[in-house]
Amino acid sequence: MEKLKVGIIGCGGIANSKHMPALKSQNDKCEMVAFCDIIPERAQKAAAEYGIDGAKVYEDYHELLKDSSIDVVHVLTPNVAHCPITIAAFEAGKHVMCEKPMAATTEDAKLMMDAWKKSGKKFTIGYQNRFRRDTQTLYKACREGALGDIYFAKAHAIRRRAVPTWGVFPDKSKQGGGPLIDIGTHALDITLWMMDNYEVESVTGSVFEKLGHLPEATVGNMFGPWDPEKYEVEDSAFGFIKMKNGATIFLESAWAINMKESREAATTLCGTKAGAEIIGGLSKGPGEYDLVINKTDYGQLTEESLSSAGSIAYFHASSESPKDLECKQWLEAIINDGEPLVKPEQAFTVTKILDSIYQSAAQGKEIKF
Repeated sequence: MEKLKVGIIGCGGIANSKHMPALKSQNDKCEMVAFCDIIPERAQKAAAEYGIDGAKVYEDYHELLKDSSIDVVHVLTPNVAHCPITIAAFEAGKHVMCEKPMAATTEDAKLMMDAWKKSGKKFTIGYQNRFRRDTQTLYKACREGALGDIYFAKAHAIRRRAVPTWGVFPDKSKQGGGPLIDIGTHALDITLWMMDNYEVESVTGSVFEKLGHLPEATVGNMFGPWDPEKYEVEDSAFGFIKMKNGATIFLESAWAINMKESREAATTLCGTKAGAEIIGGLSKGPGEYDLVINKTDYGQLTEESLSSAGSIAYFHASSESPKDLECKQWLEAIINDGEPLVKPEQAFTVTKILDSIYQSAAQGKEIKF
């Protein structure tokens, strides 16, 4: 079988830390043939490190998309650029993997969905946390009914002090928001996926800009002090999400908040038969998560801890990282004409909820879906 030809649009941090290494790990299925970035040197460096011999380098993504030999495009730019690039890629007949979130606004996400449906191509969003062993295990438990009816959940994306100080993260004009749209999106995606519930009734949100502009708050930041003068986004945001069946989700997100425990890309689920918590974040260790199931056994309240670090009995050992598994599943969905694990409709709902939290906070009222 001929390898899928992949074009990379955006050769910054997420491309280098996640997508290009993952694509390289699947070199039996694909090859990177073109690289585009508004900073030419970054595209040239990426082509030299990850591209095939003769890989092309572009500064304008429109030029890359003119190459009819390219099958797949990975859109790895700041959030506000996801929409125009993705639409252009679909119009050029490419399959699209877009980094999370789908878009900065519901309106942009809707335009992307419309373009995808017209294209007949595959589309997915980069939520690699679904491919962790703990999330896969909990998802299986939920689908088998081990928790019963899940009626309350918390989506956790809390950092005590971990404001990203590189790239354009604090730039609202390029990112569309701060921790809510950056890390809150992962926690919400995991939670909705576990509940298998995307029918939203209403959203109420609170957004705070309390610490981002305070010089004294930058002390102890994991990535070094940020510039309070250039900080343009929220430092924390919270959402109360009511589903049509009455289930409720509380979403918490922060890059900087005076809270001792960090918990990120994690969820708490409360069901009629049992509850479950995924515990992990920067305070625990990179990539380390525990899964705890609480239930009633033999007339006693019990807790069962399933550790990704040591419980081989519970977690299927794999040498592949979540980003590699995500990439593998995505490419195989294209090759075998299957469905990607992260469906566009699901990612659209996540974006709409996040956007509704921002709208609710700005308008001071509940937003009906």
